Amino acid sequence: MGERKKRCLVLDGQGGGIGAQLARLLAKGMPAGWELLAAGTNAAATAAMLKAGAAQGATGENAVIYNAGRADIILGPIGVILANGIMGEVSPAMAVAVSGSGAVKILIPTSTCGICVAGTEDLRLEEYLRQAADRALAIMRD
Repeated sequence: MGERKKRCLVLDGQGGGIGAQLARLLAKGMPAGWELLAAGTNAAATAAMLKAGAAQGATGENAVIYNAGRADIILGPIGVILANGIMGEVSPAMAVAVSGSGAVKILIPTSTCGICVAGTEDLRLEEYLRQAADRALAIMRD
């Protein structure tokens, strides 16, 4: 049996806008040996990420918990590591699974969860997303 593909997991909730944009940016430059997976807190978020280029997707608490434990890289809004983040869509169990995962986590700062990350620049969301995708792709190529 061949070597398993490494997994890049994009997580999102609500309408999946951030996750969809990340999936679109990542799908363009995904190197061989990597697969792009999506896990949404709801079906709309998962559908948006699949439409944007994720190879596979799943929805709900168990999908997030299971896939966070198998991922090599995780990307998403900062709310995915906060209990009750993303307006309550992230359960405490989901937050524990994502924050406790051994994966490299690349998180998008957003003000909607009431979190201000010191040291971040005040950038437009599109720039944060581009920077996150660029970092993830650089890790994949190393």
